[in-house]
Amino acid sequence: MRIGVAVSDETRMLASPLVTLVRRPGKRFPMPRFLELVARLAPVAVVVGLPLTPEGEEGPAATAARELGALIARRTGLPVEWWDERMSTARALGAIREQGGSTAGRKADVDALAAAVMLQGYLDAGRGGVGR
Repeated sequence: MRIGVAVSDETRMLASPLVTLVRRPGKRFPMPRFLELVARLAPVAVVVGLPLTPEGEEGPAATAARELGALIARRTGLPVEWWDERMSTARALGAIREQGGSTAGRKADVDALAAAVMLQGYLDAGRGGVGR
């Protein structure tokens, strides 16, 4: 499983893709690497994508995301916010194609860009004021 990570600028206006973390099947979330990023970037909050069903309901994937978010909150001491991640990958793919790019062999780049798309939606909705 790939987990895209994005960050916002200091003004909390613009999201940018950062990196994609990889969680191998049967393995845990790569918390040590995530904690390194948190230590280096000093965020004020973490926004976790909530994979809702097409109907907008929470299913098993959303439950797993909430469990991961709770773990992140415990390990970092940061507030965790939730944001609907539906269509973020499709939007990222569309943006790449719109610019004439190819996604062949770039799954990690797509996941980080999808995280930025999701985070930008959060910021655009005025939710970036967490921790101000």
